[in-house]
Amino acid sequence: VYIGDLDEPVRETAEQLHKQISGSERAVLVAVSPNQRVLEIVTGPDARKRISDRDAKLAALSMAASFAGGDLAGGVLSGLDQLATHAGKS
Repeated sequence: VYIGDLDEPVRETAEQLHKQISGSERAVLVAVSPNQRVLEIVTGPDARKRISDRDAKLAALSMAASFAGGDLAGGVLSGLDQLATHAGKS
């Protein structure tokens, strides 16, 4: 999880942050910039086999709803829980 400002273009910045993670092929980055009102989820190729784009979008929608209500921490935790649940499926 990364929380902070993201340089423009934000998607590319999130992808660059993801590449810096050790084992990025199997990692998921949730990048949240509250000041910019931006949320990006980046999955590595191995992680993408377990977490579909649809699963990531559903987690993002859930997080965004919590963020809109002023609950940053709860939104991040809820989103991570959803992503972990989908990743845990065999």
